[in-house]
Amino acid sequence: MLKYSIKRIILAFVTTFIILTLTFFLIKSLGPAKIASSKPAEVYSFYETQVEYGYCVSFDSIHPELGSFLAKYDVPGTSKVIYYYEKPIVEQYGEWIKNIVTKFDWGRSTHIDPGASAIYIIAERLPVSLKINIISVVLSVPLGIGLGILAGLKKNTWVDHTISTSVMVFISIPSFVVITFLLWGLAYHGNLPTEWPTPDKSDGVKALGYIIPVLSLSFGSICGYTRFVRAELCEVMSSEYLLLARTKGLTKRQAIMRHALRNAFVPILPSILAEFIGIFSGSMILEKIYSIGGIGDLYIRALSAGNTADRDLNVLMVDMAIFTIVGLLAGVILDLSYGFIDPRIRMGEKNS
Repeated sequence: MLKYSIKRIILAFVTTFIILTLTFFLIKSLGPAKIASSKPAEVYSFYETQVEYGYCVSFDSIHPELGSFLAKYDVPGTSKVIYYYEKPIVEQYGEWIKNIVTKFDWGRSTHIDPGASAIYIIAERLPVSLKINIISVVLSVPLGIGLGILAGLKKNTWVDHTISTSVMVFISIPSFVVITFLLWGLAYHGNLPTEWPTPDKSDGVKALGYIIPVLSLSFGSICGYTRFVRAELCEVMSSEYLLLARTKGLTKRQAIMRHALRNAFVPILPSILAEFIGIFSGSMILEKIYSIGGIGDLYIRALSAGNTADRDLNVLMVDMAIFTIVGLLAGVILDLSYGFIDPRIRMGEKNS
């Protein structure tokens, strides 16, 4: 198991490196990262930092042969002018990797917060996105699994039909449509906040602010868990080994608890982690609608800010890296958890 764990972690690192490399070149191909600020001091400070980190070069004269011209700065009180040019993408990539390893610097914001560290901007907004998504999973998992087990054990009864019909209805409604109805019913015609509470609001109002986005993300997940658990449990309940367990003297309750549920949960666990990744990615639109200052909203802002030259490519790149790392980390946890759920997987690894 230890050998397998090390192999999976190494593979995750290699995969992360490849994805981030492709992301870097694709993002950089959109155009040079030009700061949105018009203040000379901010422009000078930003591009001097870019020179320091190796992303561009500066000259006191025009060099049209260098290609990507970024900006110029008139030094106050003198006739000196500084011209900034972007380095070739391959050279920038080498500097980018070096800065991440040596300084943990992923680049500087050009539009969201000009000159600020992109990783700092992400770190400020990541906690709120994680809280909403984790609360949604914590709410969805027990409710979805519980309803799925109930429907599976009451197969072909009115309970099963009611749950299955409700699941079919709610699973077809996207989360951004759900939040629209919730805003209409619970906010505009209720007492819940109509948008994400600002930091100056009371703790009670901040707590109420979680209700609408959490419910919006949870509805689809609950339905997904319910349908999947019901299908797995119904398949296990009709299997031959469960019938054999009953013939050996186990009661129906014992057979379900000792065999049916445990075997049904082997394929259910991947759906839980996959659902978390899906919720995490799908919260972008909800964060925009409900004015939540998380990394989902930040992703949309960085991607759609003005024209191509005004997009915050450095923040966008770090945001994409976060989603990639979260997905790969969840995949590693998923693979390692298989051995703890089903001992046969551990034994199979040893035999191989």
